[in-house]
Amino acid sequence: MTSSSGRRRAAVVGTGAIVGGGHLPALRAHADRVALVAAVDVDAGRLDAFRAAAGAETGEAVAGFSSVEAMLDAVRPDLVLIGTPPSLHREQTVAALKAGAWVLCEKPLCLSLAEYDDIAAAEEASGAYASVIFQHRYGSGAVRARELIRGGELGAPLVAHCQTTWHRDAAYYSVPWRGRWATEGGGPTMGHGIHQYDLLLHLLGEWEEVQAMAARLVHDTESEDVSTALVRFAGGALATVVNSVLSPDEVSRVRVDCADATVEVTHLYGHRSGDWVYTPAPHVAEERVDAWCEVREDVPSSHTAQLGFVLDAWDAGVRPPGSGREARDTLEFAAALYKAAFTGRVVRAGEIGPGDAFYEAMHGGFGESWSGRGRGRVGGVGRG
Repeated sequence: MTSSSGRRRAAVVGTGAIVGGGHLPALRAHADRVALVAAVDVDAGRLDAFRAAAGAETGEAVAGFSSVEAMLDAVRPDLVLIGTPPSLHREQTVAALKAGAWVLCEKPLCLSLAEYDDIAAAEEASGAYASVIFQHRYGSGAVRARELIRGGELGAPLVAHCQTTWHRDAAYYSVPWRGRWATEGGGPTMGHGIHQYDLLLHLLGEWEEVQAMAARLVHDTESEDVSTALVRFAGGALATVVNSVLSPDEVSRVRVDCADATVEVTHLYGHRSGDWVYTPAPHVAEERVDAWCEVREDVPSSHTAQLGFVLDAWDAGVRPPGSGREARDTLEFAAALYKAAFTGRVVRAGEIGPGDAFYEAMHGGFGESWSGRGRGRVGGVGRG
């Protein structure tokens, strides 16, 4: 049901920094298409502060609730934006879908492929859709790069590098749910680098196999604080993927070397069109390079950009981007990386399904026994 103004009615679940700094500006930017009508948080003080700030910006009342269920029963929103800790995502997403609402949820959408399939079943039953926030896909620079790579304009993709080398200190991991398998699903492979390798998959398409290592070198956490992977894509390209929270010089980077050009984006938490650089091979004519580098528009990668794509899909009556197979493929890649790291063997696309321990949890049952340090193998578990 839309509002009397014809706008979609939205609710936010969780009112912390990611909602205030990402979802709220996105709602404000699309205020002609969507109205914020409700917010949910278990912290009454934080909820009241958010409602006051949101109301002051929009001039419209935002109802407050302490539970998702109460909000869904009372408000029946069209769209639910979820920004709670990861262990809550599946339950809250499924509840919203069952109520008939579309969902736009922070990454990771859920903590395992088994949980994802629960969400897919709820989609099927309700006819609503759940998308995961992977905002780096939706900046105009990424849209253009994907068009050029997938369209063959840069020649065949050959070699790629995907780098998320960030730094997080002990205070960051003092938040109880961080760094724990049951509440975060993993370390930087699930919580940080997932944005960049999602972008890599978006640019290059289906992957075929993964080899990997993971380690816990510094932080007192259950999960890894660094992982590395070697990836073979269906088209033949080879890639490296690095996910780290140990790196003082922080950078996010994706580079794809094609037969006719290298395309590269270097940023930290978001990119613009000008951050994408095209370097031609010596044989490439200058007019081709000019066409690649033409800036048609400059839309930053952001929640605002992705929300626009979701609303466009809604208006067109089609599945939104960042949902369905797209969302599952990225989660499957994470599971494959962990399986390869823990077992020390090559993992192929499609092999992790019901009955596989890594289908149920990213640690595949090895979370408690894995030391995360040193070299060699203990009890059949590869140590990073």
